[in-house]
Amino acid sequence: MNEAALQNKALAVLLALVTIAFVWILLPYYGAIFWAVVLGILFAPLQRNLLIRFGRRRNLAALTTTVVCLLVAVLPVFITSVLLVQEGATLYQRIESGQLDIAGYVERGINMLPAFAQHGLDNLGMGNLDGLRDKITKWATQGSQVLASQAFSFGQGTFEFLISFGIMMYLLFFFLREGAEVARRVRLAVPLPEHQKRRLQLKFNRVVRATVKGNVLVAITQGALGGLIFWVLDIPSALVWAVLMAFLSLLPAVGAGIVWAPVAAYFLLTGAILSGIILTAFGVLVIGLVDNLLRPILVGKDTRMPDYLILVSTLGGLAVFGLNGFVIGPLIAALFVSSWAIFAATKPQVQLPQ
Repeated sequence: MNEAALQNKALAVLLALVTIAFVWILLPYYGAIFWAVVLGILFAPLQRNLLIRFGRRRNLAALTTTVVCLLVAVLPVFITSVLLVQEGATLYQRIESGQLDIAGYVERGINMLPAFAQHGLDNLGMGNLDGLRDKITKWATQGSQVLASQAFSFGQGTFEFLISFGIMMYLLFFFLREGAEVARRVRLAVPLPEHQKRRLQLKFNRVVRATVKGNVLVAITQGALGGLIFWVLDIPSALVWAVLMAFLSLLPAVGAGIVWAPVAAYFLLTGAILSGIILTAFGVLVIGLVDNLLRPILVGKDTRMPDYLILVSTLGGLAVFGLNGFVIGPLIAALFVSSWAIFAATKPQVQLPQ
């Protein structure tokens, strides 16, 4: 082995070790770093426009963009989270005290079903009302207890939250100011042909924008509309149901209908015909059409992945990375598909015999 080859291998080992060590020390704040990158990509067009308006003054343009991002994207999420935790605590107290009997509502709804439907539930093992009532009460209590416990855990983790928030905002300012230079350096360091690096970078940016700007805005819109109609119909804990519908809207083939449809069915079965018709019509004609109308405009056809891939990658991302996974999961899936497409394009085409 010649000296040059030995030096290259030693350098490769050194790079691997220091990279692993660097990632390891960043892991406690990976969420803050990740969202700084995501917000930097989303608000980069605004940063470029302000840079031109402010006469190429990068600090002023980056600071203004950071403030806009804080007001438009960060504060609404923070305020909604605080309100959600408060309402979750109230919901937990109402379930514990028996003031809100969710299982009783389900039981009355099942008793209103026709005989064939009740027989079908028996075949599915859901005909035991006592057992079903206990399970539903347990699920509702656990879910609301999780929200209620966040109020206490947030108080304990305030200092850590403030550190993560400060890191995110500082990195966001830096990425906005130096984003183009950082992207150029990363491209130079990646040992791939320029056209392949460019393709992966474009795919990364497009998927981030599609997932956050498209999927998240659609989910927020559907959740807000669902919460609004629940509030109009005087359904308890409308904010909790709104957030749940927003999260379920991120999942293809599931959607917000899994929340509002059973409630509409309950209204219809228990004699609240007008409320049931209003909720059904609003769910189908307004909430249901938001996805078909807004998603093509916000996402675009070129960044769309198959629904089954989005579903699996989103669920897997949530399981592995927590709340951050609803962006990380589809992003990894998109880069996986793009990387294999690049690899397939570099392979020689096999000519089949005539």
